[in-house]
Amino acid sequence: MQSGGDFSNGFHGDHHRELEWEEKQVGGLSSLGRAKRRCRGGPRDLKDGGANVLRVSDQLGEQKSLETSESSPPPCTDFDVAYFHSYAHVGIHEEMIKDRARTETYKDAITHHQSLIQGKVVVDVGCGTGILSIFCAQAGAKRVYAVDASDIAVQAKEVVKANGLSDKVIVLHGRVEDVEIDEEVDVIISEWMGYMLLYESMLGSVITARDRWLKPGGLILPSHATLYMAPISHSDRYSHSIDFWRNVYGINMSPMMQLAKQCAFEEPSVESISGENVLTWPGVVKHIDCQTITIQELDSVTAKYKLKSIMRAPMHGFAFWFDVEFNGPASSPAKNTGENCAASGSSSIIPSGEGNQKKRTIPSDALLLSTAPEAPPTHWQQTIVYFYDPIDVEQDQVIEGSVTLSQSKENRRFMNIHLEYSSAGRSFVKESVMR
Repeated sequence: MQSGGDFSNGFHGDHHRELEWEEKQVGGLSSLGRAKRRCRGGPRDLKDGGANVLRVSDQLGEQKSLETSESSPPPCTDFDVAYFHSYAHVGIHEEMIKDRARTETYKDAITHHQSLIQGKVVVDVGCGTGILSIFCAQAGAKRVYAVDASDIAVQAKEVVKANGLSDKVIVLHGRVEDVEIDEEVDVIISEWMGYMLLYESMLGSVITARDRWLKPGGLILPSHATLYMAPISHSDRYSHSIDFWRNVYGINMSPMMQLAKQCAFEEPSVESISGENVLTWPGVVKHIDCQTITIQELDSVTAKYKLKSIMRAPMHGFAFWFDVEFNGPASSPAKNTGENCAASGSSSIIPSGEGNQKKRTIPSDALLLSTAPEAPPTHWQQTIVYFYDPIDVEQDQVIEGSVTLSQSKENRRFMNIHLEYSSAGRSFVKESVMR
């Protein structure tokens, strides 16, 4: 389920203009197949349930109106309100907490850095049910500010109370951009990562918290993040969604195939693949140092890549996944990252190794949460940008091009994906929107 391009992977042939019109007619079908996505929930009215939570965002209107536009936080749009409402649904929190790789890695990171947390002040950005805030309190934090703009903050306060931690964990119901904390903090913790790392644009709130409250040399968990990409072969997926229509109970339904491709592959697909699906060693799209990254860098990220296939196989698209590291303030991230140009938001991909992607090594001293195909499964899975038609590649064949990830002008929490790729003298373009 992907967007843009034509049914020939955006190949710049003579039929491109003809199919462009056909695509627009079925564009509304892009919402099909989203069952794989994380449960977003819907708007929920908790009415008076928030009375016991400190809601500070509504108290700042007069104060903010006196500030200059330069220092004012970004406005809370209708899209933001809908986004916050979606996190009031218990299902999404249940899914994330039950993700053992995710939750246990965060718990291990807090324990690992307990000496930097004990007796310190912590901010939990997007606290949800408050589980990370409670982990920090149990690790000896002096005070934890648990911030969430969603109405799940109502339940978070009750969870804190039920665990006898109301004297240590202060739940603030509001945006990080709006709430007031009258002291500097030593630690920021947040589970901000979206699909394909940057989807949902929550990292901007972590940056805001850092710039508003974090002491120089303070701890940010996670400390670093890296987004990877690699071409994949996934014949079973293509056969299941497309070739199925060739013969349905003995009936030739092949006229359905063009529409099936549009519906199945217009938008990025969140699903799990294995290391055997990966055709090249992965390349780094973007490396993020949470101590130095700016909000402006996240508006648009562009990377050029040049990768070499390790096998002969049909190429069905590109997979994206990420790692996050939990290093201390003086630690450097794991090696094999791209050479980023912060000023332009662009980078050149450096393959993170040679040989089979499954043999990728991780530094033994790194505390790392990985969503790679060979890592333990997580609710993030991998994000796949499928082509409408596969491309045959030979062993050692070079696949090169560029990828641009940008915040949607329609809704900054959506992500536009512009993928250019060429191989064996043929060039293609695929454009998608991750909604």
